[in-house]
Amino acid sequence: MTSRLPLVFITLTILIDGIGIGLIFPVMPDLIRELTGRDLSEAAIWGGVLATSYAVMQFFFGPVVGSLSDRFGRKPVLISALAILALDYLIMAMAHTIWLLLLGRLLAGITAATQSTASAFMADISSPGAREKNFGLVHAAMGIGFALGPLIGGLLAGIDTRAPFYAAAILAGGNAVFGLIVMPESLAADKRRAFALERANPFAAFRAIGALGGVFPLLVVFGLYQVAYFVYPAIWAFFAQAQFSLDTPTIGLTLFVFGVSMGISQAFLVGPLTKRFGAYAIVLAAIVIDVAAFVCIGFATSVAFVWLLTVVTGVSSIAMPALQAIMSRAAPDNRQGELQGVLGSIAALATIISPLLMTETFAIFAHPDARIHLPGAPFLIAALLTAACFVILVRWRRRTGGNLR
Repeated sequence: MTSRLPLVFITLTILIDGIGIGLIFPVMPDLIRELTGRDLSEAAIWGGVLATSYAVMQFFFGPVVGSLSDRFGRKPVLISALAILALDYLIMAMAHTIWLLLLGRLLAGITAATQSTASAFMADISSPGAREKNFGLVHAAMGIGFALGPLIGGLLAGIDTRAPFYAAAILAGGNAVFGLIVMPESLAADKRRAFALERANPFAAFRAIGALGGVFPLLVVFGLYQVAYFVYPAIWAFFAQAQFSLDTPTIGLTLFVFGVSMGISQAFLVGPLTKRFGAYAIVLAAIVIDVAAFVCIGFATSVAFVWLLTVVTGVSSIAMPALQAIMSRAAPDNRQGELQGVLGSIAALATIISPLLMTETFAIFAHPDARIHLPGAPFLIAALLTAACFVILVRWRRRTGGNLR
């Protein structure tokens, strides 16, 4: 493609997704209390319901949207998802009941599959040697969006509790128009496949993609790694307060530093490092770093050391786009959407499992009466999960010879 505008559009799409998600975080407690008339503790329960409903819809609809993009092409699916997302933010902006807000989150979970379609577009336009770099851009944009979203949302919330939603609607709608103008269709008509409803549910899609040569163990690694890495949004604020008595602005700043280090690394390091050492070596090295970092955070007593480890784990996030590129090589052109949809569903499932696992572990070991007082215990769980990823990857390499390198 001679123009770089499509690549700009895809990167903007993922960036706006990340910003849109983070944008509404600061205002959700106040908005839920406004709609329900409940106190903060009861509002938190509704917050959990909204978050879980979003992830559940993303889990079930990821393969559906991915398969639709394999049938009708990337452009119509992506533009439609962005338009629906803009409408969804308007619904949430004007919601005057908690049930309407819940409807908005359900719609948002469905349209969250924009990332899987954008990743399929990247796979379509990438040469084999450029996939790690382009997938790195996708992950970097999401990481930077997550970092910027809460900061922007906090500022807009000072104007009005509905302002972040209107801003997110404008961003999504404006990007849909931009994509309509500049985005070409990347999936040729002769490479499309028929849409099969029985293959569009996450369980059937998982089996179908897992049957591709050498991919199933990598799907397991992807899932375990997602559960482990979600320890940050699931528990970081509680851990930082319990272990180091950090205040809310400082906690927000640590997450911002984490997001920025993750975004910069995925944007600028993935391509050169995988070109030099290979995707498999990069994934394996990053996982080793994560195991060591998670163990150190779990037992850390120095807040300065934890700041350093936050940057280190942000850098090691380059494992995700490298792993995604390895799996992408196993899927034919007309199944890239299905593959990315499955990965989106696995990521959504991780956002359901990880908070339950990590918060329960934290509650047990951070309780004043706990036999072993260890607020960092969730990070040790994350270390065990990433260690399991290491073992599975090494066994996969020995069995397959790394033919998807």
